[in-house]
Amino acid sequence: MKIMLAGASGAMGRALIPLLIRAGHDVVGMVQRPRSAEVVHALGAEPRTVDALDASAVLSCFRETRPQMVIHQITAIPAALDMRHFDRDFALTNLLRTEGTRNLLAAAVDVGATHFLAQSFAGWTYGRSRNGSKKKPGATKPGAKLKTEEDAFDPDPPAKLRGTLDALKSLERAVLSESRITGTVLRYGAFYGPHTSIAKDGSIVQAVRRRKLPLVGEGAGVWSFVHIEDAASATAAAVDSGRGGVYNVVDDEPAPASEWLSFLAHCAHAQPPRQVSTWMARLLIGEHVVAVMNEIRGVSNAKIKRELGWTPRWPSWRDGFRDVLKNASLPVRELFGTSQLESPPKV
Repeated sequence: MKIMLAGASGAMGRALIPLLIRAGHDVVGMVQRPRSAEVVHALGAEPRTVDALDASAVLSCFRETRPQMVIHQITAIPAALDMRHFDRDFALTNLLRTEGTRNLLAAAVDVGATHFLAQSFAGWTYGRSRNGSKKKPGATKPGAKLKTEEDAFDPDPPAKLRGTLDALKSLERAVLSESRITGTVLRYGAFYGPHTSIAKDGSIVQAVRRRKLPLVGEGAGVWSFVHIEDAASATAAAVDSGRGGVYNVVDDEPAPASEWLSFLAHCAHAQPPRQVSTWMARLLIGEHVVAVMNEIRGVSNAKIKRELGWTPRWPSWRDGFRDVLKNASLPVRELFGTSQLESPPKV
């Protein structure tokens, strides 16, 4: 099958392209920058340099390559997020998830593509533990341990997260409501592994080593992770199935922030994270960091296992973190942490 992979040089593209080629697919990798084309070519795909926000350029590319399936993995998330300015740092990604999705979807329909698969997120997006919204049939109760695809997104997210959640909702509506194409949405958990922020040289690992990623409050917020290679294998399974719908893509072991952050520090040979009260974090950074550290709930992967037969190679983030940071050394200058006199930490 001829596949257009948009966002082909990112962490997901680097893991996914070899799987698609191994399965016999003909892959065209769409990138925005010429230097990224070299990465795509080295992986064995045909690179095309196109701005997803340029509708005419996208349409021209699709008419030249005639893909049968489109995989939308485009983001523009900075390597190191400043949580104080989360909305600013996600502004371009939000545009790519709204206008960019519309451009890709319109071009896919124009050339007669039969399937469109898009990246969404299953981290802090679902209703939080403090929510008291009504329960849908088949959904977990608000605040229950694991969220399923039937559970509603957060009806009242913190202000800094609202634009990003709105963009994800827009992407999902567009993909799933287009009647002329089979739409699939994969809600990935938090990525870790090569070329992500949780890697040997990743920004989160660096922040942990410098003790700039503190534990906020009790750290009761439950996170769901997925190794980037497991996310890629789940995506390949969705491609092969040809089914539409929404799937959570996470590992088997949701984890409170207090557990995974401390364990990550251990794997990174760093000191334990500092602890910051919720009121101080709310004052210095914002309500959104309190929410993601204390109120979000874990996510279930039962549906994708049941319907697509997918099983993660790293069922636990614990084993995954160990593998990712195996043989990682801690620079001598970081052995003793950062000075207590530094400015308030960015997380």
